[in-house]
Amino acid sequence: MKKEKTEAINRREFLGSAVAASVLAAAATANTLPDDSQQQTRPNVLFILADDLGWGDLSCYGRPDYRTPNLDRLASEGTRFTQAYSASPVCTPTRCAFMTGQYPARHAVGLREPLRERKIEGGRVGLAPGFPTVASHLGARGYETALIGKWHLGYLPKYGPLKSGFNEFYGIMSGAGDYFKHEDMTGTRDFFQNETPVTPERTGYMTDLLTERAIEFLKRRRTKPFYLSLHYTAPHWPWEGPRDVELSRTIRRGYDEFRGGGSFKIYAEMMRSLDDGIGRVLQTLRDARLARDTLVIFTSDNGGERFSYNWPFRGEKGELLEGGIRVPAIVRWPGIIPGGRVTEQVAITMDWMATILAAAGAKPDSDGQHKLDGLDLLPILQSKSARSQVERTLFWRHDVQTAVRAGRWKYWMDGNEEYLFDLLADERENADYKKTRPREFAQLKAEFMNWDKQVLPRLARSDQ
Repeated sequence: MKKEKTEAINRREFLGSAVAASVLAAAATANTLPDDSQQQTRPNVLFILADDLGWGDLSCYGRPDYRTPNLDRLASEGTRFTQAYSASPVCTPTRCAFMTGQYPARHAVGLREPLRERKIEGGRVGLAPGFPTVASHLGARGYETALIGKWHLGYLPKYGPLKSGFNEFYGIMSGAGDYFKHEDMTGTRDFFQNETPVTPERTGYMTDLLTERAIEFLKRRRTKPFYLSLHYTAPHWPWEGPRDVELSRTIRRGYDEFRGGGSFKIYAEMMRSLDDGIGRVLQTLRDARLARDTLVIFTSDNGGERFSYNWPFRGEKGELLEGGIRVPAIVRWPGIIPGGRVTEQVAITMDWMATILAAAGAKPDSDGQHKLDGLDLLPILQSKSARSQVERTLFWRHDVQTAVRAGRWKYWMDGNEEYLFDLLADERENADYKKTRPREFAQLKAEFMNWDKQVLPRLARSDQ
């Protein structure tokens, strides 16, 4: 983290910028056909979510042993975040946060990870059908909506993407699938087109199948804007590269076998495949002359695991240390968001829904149970100064862990042990300041206790 002083936007300036951005986004009531001379005022939206991608797993974030040229190019054409967070250190709660724009602890499904497989759980828990989502809001604005990739927010027949605002779905329902056999950890075939189990058009590597489907979606002729959520399963375990089909055949059913094995070499191959696929998708936008009319957001659902590069952070997936929740994030919208920028604005998963809706001119509920917890980042992204920031306080809860981030200070509780870290001076969270900065420690702890009363109670460990 840079130690230079940043410029904080005061509330009046921020609200003024937000109103201006909303007026711009709401000015158009219909999508226009793209060309090189006209900037579309209501953009298409491409949201790309990687699975278990660690903070430093892109070369533009410091990965030393392989390159990700396509995502590096995306970063050079847009804005790269250095202080973006996932709403949870695990998958389902973060996806719940993105879909709803709210803290996952406001939803029963956001309290569970992992969601037990369909044969055990019986579809009892999931994202409530009818609850407003990013897809349902955009659908109401006339967008064509699709989810390609991983859902992991509840099983059929009660739950699924089509019950939460998507017009179409192509991908897996569960938390992990074999990249070649397309089976979940119980050995059940897990590949769906809409709500019908299917055998993919051809056997193949999961990352490639999702890429090809996304390309097909983008090439369609249409007269209204699209919203595509492209949720890759890579680089989540089982760790299988594009040429590891024989390895896939030896994996037995069960959690331990699914997340066993792997190597840095295999992980690099998975990441190259992911980067190549995203490069093909972005090239499709360019070829179709849609790039200037498309808001592209790339991020990860949580920190990485054993093969990720999280330096300088400590911790990994499943932990509320920085390595478990600090993630890469890149935003590109040519002509609207300046390219080649790096921002230290603190961001979190819920912000992506708020930002997408603002860009589309959609108006979510401003109060009640549907009120967004996310922040519309467009005014910050469009600011003339890359150092302009909005100060905020963020909260996390996972298992027996608790975390609060406010400015430079972070409160972390693991079981009965409590800590206060200064992220400006100690990104590795090694030095505990709770005794030397008792006021900040007490303030963040009190803020968490107040927030905790406003969300659902923690589940007992036996219920998770």
